[in-house]
Amino acid sequence: MVSSEDSAWDVPPSIFGTRAGGPTVQRLVLGGQLHRLRESRGISAEQAAEAIRGSHSKISRMEHGRVGFKERDVSDLLTLYGVTDSEERAALLNLAREANTPGWWHAYSDVLPTWLEPYVGLEAAASVLRTYEVQFMPGLLQTEEYARALIRLGSAVSEDEIERRAELRVSRQEVLGGPNPPQLWAVVDEGALRRPVGGREVARRQLQHLIKMAEHPAVTLQILPFTAGPHSAMGGPFTILRFAEPDLHDVVYIEQLTSALYLDKASEVDSYLEVMEQLCLQAEPAGNTVKMLNQILTDIS
Repeated sequence: MVSSEDSAWDVPPSIFGTRAGGPTVQRLVLGGQLHRLRESRGISAEQAAEAIRGSHSKISRMEHGRVGFKERDVSDLLTLYGVTDSEERAALLNLAREANTPGWWHAYSDVLPTWLEPYVGLEAAASVLRTYEVQFMPGLLQTEEYARALIRLGSAVSEDEIERRAELRVSRQEVLGGPNPPQLWAVVDEGALRRPVGGREVARRQLQHLIKMAEHPAVTLQILPFTAGPHSAMGGPFTILRFAEPDLHDVVYIEQLTSALYLDKASEVDSYLEVMEQLCLQAEPAGNTVKMLNQILTDIS
């Protein structure tokens, strides 16, 4: 368990692809490289779009990693940008092919909202996740029955779809069981821990699961108690994702009822990082987490 006094961002660099989360990160990396090549050559987005028989918006979507890549388009752009080295071209074209390979979550496309799909890919590839939750357990720490109860409350869907969504949520948790798991640092509001989602027995088993996960070497879990009073994150939950790949910027994810925001501007990310640091200071130290969870477990028995 990581001490709350240590920085959750101090992670060693890794080779790209060591724990790749599917096409999401490849798209971001390739898009960033194409953007830098274009700007270094002084070529406008309009000129680039003309070279691939596309539009300005298509170039923007490519450079932001929001779409797949046609090898022909990438090849034409590399020619326009003066990339003639055969090895460099081959590496970038191979990255384009990888970016079009469906992620493991593609099997759940029937129940995975389009606005959530990018997050699943980013979560699977992140080296560090810092999250604050005010109403529910963090997704990576939910039991399947707790997840099922939440999904059932959220919308009127069939039992089959509820099962599929719960299965997807549990599948996401496999990143914590791998040989190179991300560092997860979660701050959870006391109210979320005391809310008996799914009934008393489901809530009890969820708390017992949290007690187990609090001892996981890749997990730091802090509780923000009621006694902390007002704080700067009262507006709602958020997650900050960091990646080992040096070309990728931090991303802030804010989930809404039927959509989500993805923020990556440095000024926005810095604001959320500052709020997260304040939350960690106001929350109980991670060393007190298991004791507090056992107390809450006793209270709801």
